[in-house]
Amino acid sequence: MRVLDLSRLLPGPYCSRILADYGFEVIKVELPGGGDWSRYVPPLDPGTGQGLLFNALNRGKKSFTANLKTAEGRAILLRLVETADVLLETFRPGVMERLGLVYQTLAQANPGLVYCSLSGYGPVGPYRERAGHDLNYQGLAGLLDLTGPRDGPPSMPGVALADLAGALWAANGILMALLERERSGQGQRVDSSLLGGALSFLPLAVAQLQGGQPPARGAGELSGGVVCYNLYKTGDGGHMSLSALEPQFWIIFCQAIGREDLQEHQYAPALPGEPAFDELCALFLTRTRQEWLEVLGGLDTCCDPVYSVEEALASAAVQALDLLTEEGLRPPLQLSSQPVRTAAAAPLLGEHTAAILAELGYDAAQLEELQGQGVV
Repeated sequence: MRVLDLSRLLPGPYCSRILADYGFEVIKVELPGGGDWSRYVPPLDPGTGQGLLFNALNRGKKSFTANLKTAEGRAILLRLVETADVLLETFRPGVMERLGLVYQTLAQANPGLVYCSLSGYGPVGPYRERAGHDLNYQGLAGLLDLTGPRDGPPSMPGVALADLAGALWAANGILMALLERERSGQGQRVDSSLLGGALSFLPLAVAQLQGGQPPARGAGELSGGVVCYNLYKTGDGGHMSLSALEPQFWIIFCQAIGREDLQEHQYAPALPGEPAFDELCALFLTRTRQEWLEVLGGLDTCCDPVYSVEEALASAAVQALDLLTEEGLRPPLQLSSQPVRTAAAAPLLGEHTAAILAELGYDAAQLEELQGQGVV
């Protein structure tokens, strides 16, 4: 399977890296002289001078440069499309139209092409051409309003949830379209959005709203509203995550801490002044995080330490998954008949341009001419 990836930065490259990790041939189509902006985002790899994030997102891919604002650049892309199974782009809606590279045009060149557009706000609506970033999408989706303490302001997210979710949905859409092509022989257009990705995290909140119980920040059972599902500060300044939602886990927890009297207060409000909450907050402060891990770690209490990223990567649970490599994290999905391949390093800008042009029938003289014109 050959993928032409016209995307850059985080969401699109994350989507195509998933495909590359499982054996797809991914060709990054980049602008000559610059390419994907994340190539230059610190921290940099001292060996290649490229950003470590770029290397992690683009391992195992090829880099082909083409200026799509030129007629010859677009002609080359059309020839590449004839050889491809998938095209992925993350331009704002309207850009591909202005370039004359709409799905209908590309489908004429290759009826089996799966064309995936991953945009911020989707292909329709008042925001379709608007600029945005992950924080905007999370805010518009209502996700930020659910994140943070009760009666406090929304909290900044620790990761780009909308970007990554939109990318995952795009990858799913590509795979489903390829599966349908096996039946029909026809490609199709796939649309994914980062706003939609943020919304995809809200099935519980939407169900509560539709049931007449609008969710409130920090007040729900899964957002810090009850004592059995909460974060507690330890004596050394660390934190423990307690998520003993089921009665059997809560009973074991109460027995382990010597407070069987709290068993009937499992769903007590997690508010200052509430006896069960105040007592648990005070109790967790009597031991360090490591001491609590030793007390509770071997029991089914659903209580675990809150690690930093560095601590998490070094932990036994994460180490057992064997997902960390020098190039970053491997995908967590393991297939028994198709192991995740050991990917090659991320490509240098235009590293594969000459080879791909030769495959399309361009000779050395034509390559030199295209380079001189700034087309590749």
